Amino acid sequence: QAVVCQQLLPRVGGGRVCAREFMKVTPAISALIRDGKTHQIYAAMEAGAKYGMVSMDQYLAFLIKQKLVAPEDAFAVAHDAGTVRQLAGMIQAAAPV
Repeated sequence: QAVVCQQLLPRVGGGRVCAREFMKVTPAISALIRDGKTHQIYAAMEAGAKYGMVSMDQYLAFLIKQKLVAPEDAFAVAHDAGTVRQLAGMIQAAAPV
């Protein structure tokens, strides 16, 4: 079982490009839902690459790096624009304290 979310964005140069996220329903995801910890699902998706999971923010950063979408179009639909900027290499991550 899985959940897929797709959104069409303007493509640089014309047309549209599909931005998407993919969440596989793993035992950990099921437990988060069952325990009412849905606010933690996005972090679990970002950590679930070994299951093929990809968050919308991760995919938006990929599209920016590939120069398929303009950053401002990606930021407009991002869950967290700061995360997209960081993943796209547009800003440096904060140094640990």
